[in-house]
Amino acid sequence: MANIAAARIQREFKEVVKSEEVAKCSIKVELVNDSYSELRGEIAGPPDTPYQGGNFHLEIKIPETYPFNPPKVKFLTKIWHPNISSVTGAICLDILKDQWAAAMTLRTVLLSLQALLAAAEPDDPQDAVVAKQYKENNEIFKKTARHWTYTYAGGPQRETDYEAKIQQVMNMGFDEHKARVALSSHNWDIERATEFLLS
Repeated sequence: MANIAAARIQREFKEVVKSEEVAKCSIKVELVNDSYSELRGEIAGPPDTPYQGGNFHLEIKIPETYPFNPPKVKFLTKIWHPNISSVTGAICLDILKDQWAAAMTLRTVLLSLQALLAAAEPDDPQDAVVAKQYKENNEIFKKTARHWTYTYAGGPQRETDYEAKIQQVMNMGFDEHKARVALSSHNWDIERATEFLLS
């Protein structure tokens, strides 16, 4: 890793670890293999969102060209959000692409991602299926996002009716995650989800 990138990320890492604002927002960061080129982040789901009570883990890779290029960040925890791929965890956020500025820091990135959970941008989606549900059937979107937060991020709210539907689809021989994705993507309509799985 280039010296400028290493020195800068070390300073920013300490800034995040010591920041009271970051601690208040329940954001953490740690090194992977004692190397500043790969970090593991954790953000708490913001209050009054379907992600509340969940803890979401992030993979953060710092490029050699940092801070002139943004870190590469993706969600390791599965999440149902218009701007984050429910399959790969890839994130659609302007500051991680063309709106990055060298003055931005690791703290900016983590706080921006937490803000994204509170204010989705469905017109610039990473996951078109989730964005469509968000716009056309927001109540189902919220319940689905809460269900994924409970299932994958340790969130507090169970959606027992959704779990019963997943069980019904699993009884047809599909694995749990495939059943959940198919139902989530088809507004929890068992018939349509099953058709999709069989197609």
